[in-house]
Amino acid sequence: MATTQHSNGALPKTHTVHMQTEKAPSAPKRRKMQANKVDDEGLMASLCTLICNHQIGISVNLLTLLCLTHTFFPRARSRTSKFFHMSYYNPETDMYGCGTDDLPFVLLWTVIFTGVRVAVMEYMLDPLARLGGIRTKKGLDRFKEQAWLIVYYTASWSLGMYIMYHSEFWLNLHAIWEGWPFREADGLFKWYYLVQWGFWVQQILVVNVEEKRKDYAQMFTHHIFTTALMCLSYGYFHMRVGIVILTIMDFVDIILPTAKLLKYMGYSNACDYAFGLFVISWVVTRHILYMMVCWSIYAYAPVDMAPGCYFADSTSKQTSFVPASNASQFEAYGGNNHWGNLLKAYSDRNGPICWNPQIRYYFLALLLTLQVFCCIWFATIAKVVYKVLKGNAAEDLRSDDEGEDEEVEVDQTKTIFNMATTCGESGMSSSSGMTAQPKEEEVGVDALTFARLNGASQRRQAKRESARESARVSGISIPGHGDRKELLGRIGCDKPS
Repeated sequence: MATTQHSNGALPKTHTVHMQTEKAPSAPKRRKMQANKVDDEGLMASLCTLICNHQIGISVNLLTLLCLTHTFFPRARSRTSKFFHMSYYNPETDMYGCGTDDLPFVLLWTVIFTGVRVAVMEYMLDPLARLGGIRTKKGLDRFKEQAWLIVYYTASWSLGMYIMYHSEFWLNLHAIWEGWPFREADGLFKWYYLVQWGFWVQQILVVNVEEKRKDYAQMFTHHIFTTALMCLSYGYFHMRVGIVILTIMDFVDIILPTAKLLKYMGYSNACDYAFGLFVISWVVTRHILYMMVCWSIYAYAPVDMAPGCYFADSTSKQTSFVPASNASQFEAYGGNNHWGNLLKAYSDRNGPICWNPQIRYYFLALLLTLQVFCCIWFATIAKVVYKVLKGNAAEDLRSDDEGEDEEVEVDQTKTIFNMATTCGESGMSSSSGMTAQPKEEEVGVDALTFARLNGASQRRQAKRESARESARVSGISIPGHGDRKELLGRIGCDKPS
């Protein structure tokens, strides 16, 4: 089809467009794509995906907003300062008390860990994984996750051991309880406890916003119970037993990720030896030492802590004591109000706090529930040990056995859109020998676009195509008119020179 060109060289308002589709003459490229999953379009799923994909950005923005508010709004500093340093400092004793003003500090470290974790994994551990010869996406993700756990737990376990070694309850379970209530703690002790608290709150977020694993229910419940124990022990001035349990539990979380990294990098023999060390350390720490602490709560706490109500002045210094044998006063001061005493640091930090031996069962219930999870996981460990003894390599069946998305190969069909105008080229469609029939469409000049998709855009569009469906690279080209200025002159839109 031909059109008439105006005498001034301009095309008419409308012209004819020919589009043809052809197979690429070369052999079609084949590349692997992950099979599409059924997307959950729910609000919570979208929110979790958004948070997961922008953990660094969200953390940096929140911290920047907090710093700017603290800097440029002096009247808000009485509130924002609670995020940056620990509260309740007592200059007379050079120690820190406990209370609700420490919760912003915990929240700050939750945000910090959210950003630092992803930053370390992506910019430090990812290059190390590639240097170690790991190339698959699954292998890289596993390596980074386990290496981050090694980094964190090595630091937390080392600091916890340092604090306990220089404390009066080092290797002495009775000293955990003697002298209670511990309304104040030194700066390093309290900082360690609050930072650990922030880490476990962040772990709850991680298991919910990232892709759920096979053991999601167990891990989520474990993190909830751990956070609840830290909250109650802090509120009841029992941080000593808290730091002992944290240090006991952290040690195996160094050995197990180390064994996994050796496995990912192909060092099977070293992985087996590390796994053997892990099994021994698991039994010693989580089934022997841990149960010794639980036994001390049941047997030693009622003896080393006299039942009754303890009073303190405004500086947290103990002033008087009402024994539980004085039933009327013990009841009057809330001796039988278990939850009121467990949360005393949050409600009345310098008020009377009472020790009722029945309260220990709240802690034992949570701690023994965690022991149940440890027993379930140990049953899985025993299966791995059995396989190793039979000559197979050590393999983690608890968290690394979730299936990987199947990969399918997709034929990529090249689609070409050709547009012909009446500038002496209208015979192209009839002489090209294409089997597809031309399609005519009248398009206004204003509708013309001259954008050409680059390689990145083509790849993004290809990902949106379903498996085994022809991927189409869309764009509009005008043969013979690659120069935009020349084309504008042809249609009468360029300014005369």
